[in-house]
Amino acid sequence: MIPDLSVLWVIALLLLCVFVVNTLIFKPILQVSDARARAVRDARELAASAAQKATDASQQFDRTMTAARADVYKQMDDARRSALDKRAAVMADTKREAEAALTDAVGRLSSQAAAARAALETEANTLAGDIVTRVLGRTA
Repeated sequence: MIPDLSVLWVIALLLLCVFVVNTLIFKPILQVSDARARAVRDARELAASAAQKATDASQQFDRTMTAARADVYKQMDDARRSALDKRAAVMADTKREAEAALTDAVGRLSSQAAAARAALETEANTLAGDIVTRVLGRTA
């Protein structure tokens, strides 16, 4: 018995339809879908790379800022130390000058006091002589 040829025609048409639908519809859709999946994957990889770069840049910025702060604090500390050293030097110079001025003043005062004592002693002797002359009527 020979099968009916219409079944063969249906099978042939079905295979032709499968080939046409596969070639014209499914392959392009699958290519678009694959391209979209690749684009999404690439975009995710790019986003992850950008996020990693941003994290690295943020960490580098933090390190740079920390180093800059440390440098500024060091400079401020050096400036403070320098100012304290200058202040101590000025204070020491001023103290030496004040002590020198005080020593000079004490020396001048001592010499003036000695001169005044000598003048008073001389004047006291002169007055004593005048008193003796006036009271006793004679020179001593």
